[in-house]
Formats: sequence, C-alpha cells, structure tokens
Amino acid sequence: MPRRAPLRRCRGAPRGSLGSEGSAAEPQPVESSGSLCVEMEVAVRFLPAASGSNSCGKAAAETAGTVSSLPCHPRLASLGRILLGMCIFAMQRVASHKKRFLQVIVLLAVALAGGYCWTSLPAWSTCTEGLVEELRRVCAAPLETLRNWQTLLAEQTQNKERLREQVAQLKAKFSSAEEVQESSQAAPAKVSAATYDWALKSSGASIDMRRTSEAFSCTHWRCSVVEWFSQSTPDAVLEPDMSPGNCWPLPRHQGQVVIRLPARVHLTAVSVQHIYKDVSPSGTVVSAPRDVAVFGLDADGEEEALLLTFTYDVTKEAIQTFPLKTAPFPRAFSYVKFLVKSNWGNPEYTCVYRVQVHGLRAGAGTS
Repeated sequence: MPRRAPLRRCRGAPRGSLGSEGSAAEPQPVESSGSLCVEMEVAVRFLPAASGSNSCGKAAAETAGTVSSLPCHPRLASLGRILLGMCIFAMQRVASHKKRFLQVIVLLAVALAGGYCWTSLPAWSTCTEGLVEELRRVCAAPLETLRNWQTLLAEQTQNKERLREQVAQLKAKFSSAEEVQESSQAAPAKVSAATYDWALKSSGASIDMRRTSEAFSCTHWRCSVVEWFSQSTPDAVLEPDMSPGNCWPLPRHQGQVVIRLPARVHLTAVSVQHIYKDVSPSGTVVSAPRDVAVFGLDADGEEEALLLTFTYDVTKEAIQTFPLKTAPFPRAFSYVKFLVKSNWGNPEYTCVYRVQVHGLRAGAGTS
C-alpha cells in the first residue's frame, strides 16, 4: 500500500491550517465563512513509481495536482484528502487487476443473460404453443381437403385398375371368340359334325339298364328334399330338360350310366351339365359328380376302352366340355359308360343331369 506524506501546516498560515511539507507557495488568504482557508497541497510522491506508465496512475496524479490548490474549510480539506486517497487506491486496484476485473464483468453479464433467458423461457413456451395452435386451426381445413383428395385419388386409381382388368378380360374373350369364328369358318361342316350330341333320346340314344347302376331310393324322413327322385328315370341324362330334380340319382357318391348310341361313333369329347347353385332345391350343388371316367364298350362283349378321365368343377360354368387327348378316337363305339367316382360332398346320392357325347360317325370321313 502506498505511503502517505505527513500533513503539515503551511508556512505563514494560521494555526489549524494544513499543508504539505516543503511547499514554497505563499499562502493566499481567502475569505470563506469568516475564516481563512489555506491552500491544500497534496503530495503526489506517495504514488508508486509504476503509476507514471499506467493510464489510471496518470489520471490520479493529474487529479491530485488539480485538487492541491482547492481552497476550502479545514475539515472539508481533511475529508477531501480521505476521499481522494480512497479513489486513488481503488483506481490502482482496478489497474493492477484489470484482467480479473474484465473476467468478473463478463461472467456477470453471462449470468444476467442466463437469468433473463431462464425467466423468459415459460413466456416463450406459452407463445410458441399459442402459435402452434393458431397454425393448426388455420391449416385444419386445407389439410382435411388434402386428405379427401388423397382418398379420392386412391379410389380413382383402384377403379382404373379394375377397368384395366375388365378390358384385358374382354380382349381375351374377343380373341377367343375370333379364333373360334375363324376356325368355324375354315371348317364349318367338320366342326358341326364333331360337336354333334349323339346322346340325345330324340336322336335314338337309350340307356342300357342291364349295365346301369340302380337309382337312389329315399326312405328316411331327412331326405325328403329329394322325394321327387322316385319319379325320375335314367333317360333324364339324355334329355335337354335342366329343371331342378330332373336327373338320374345314383346311390351315394359312386355309380355308372351306360348309354347306347344310335350309331358307331369315333368320340372327340364329352360334356357334363349340372344345375346352378342358385336354382338348386337344397341351395347347394354338393350332389354334382366330381371325378369321372368315360369308357367305350362293345355291343355284346364286356371289353372296355378307357377314353377319358376328368374332374367336373362346380365353381365354373354349369356345362363343361372335356375333349379326348386323341380326337377323334381311332376306334368307334356304340356304347359309352359314364362312371362317377366321387361327388362334391353329398354322402347319400349323386345327381347326373345331362351327359353329351360328341364325335364323328363311323364311315363319315373316318375308317
């Protein structure tokens, strides 16, 4: 801490006046409140030697030199010297700890800024939530409209795909129809003969009762749905009448029908027809034949020739045609056996509605 110079009375000043030692200035009497006020001279030599190179020290020296000639009351002079010493001391401390003082100032500023942000955070959150709610309210209608457009676009896309599938199906049908038409125009007579039904009662076909299975007999009260079967005859398979119940009922899921053709025929295909589910008395078609085998028979002997095996699918069209692998078949037959191996789930009976036999008559373009 700097050493202060002793305070002494100035030369020529009345007792009670203070001044610095070695002051050569003559006292200047000044009237103030009826008493003499002496010149207050402050010695600057108590400042540190380093203060000459420090801006704060220079300022303190200049201030001390300026105040040295201030006239005032003795008590005020003493108080002024004390305050001036404290100010100079504080300026020296700030000058010696300038870097630390700046750090304290910066930390204080950061602390104030952090406190301000912390106290302002709830207000900012509330303001942000209000803006979000306002944005949702304003954008609710456009967003709903956009969702509706997206849904409509998805529906239109699905409809477009359905239309494409339908167009593709129609093209396929038209192509098949054109092929059939071209083939029919190329050989109309041959196609007509090959698709002719030789198993028509009106054309002379009949049932060989000796080699045909017995009809199903309904004796239990639970099978009252098929009571009209007792009135049916095997000739039902040779007639085009497809009324519900007009069929030949075979017992359980197996049986056979032997058809005598009106002529010897080289078979090309066999067609089977059943009623649709919508017109069935039971509401189902489980009595329809499923797995079937077709044989060619001689007139008198028991020799059989397997012509065709197929599966009748109740999920497709009611009438389904199954061509032979070798058509027309090289050998001509006058009898055809229609053997049912299984049905679609009815454990009591199997209904055979209509069987069609297609082929070319022996001697008509074949040997």
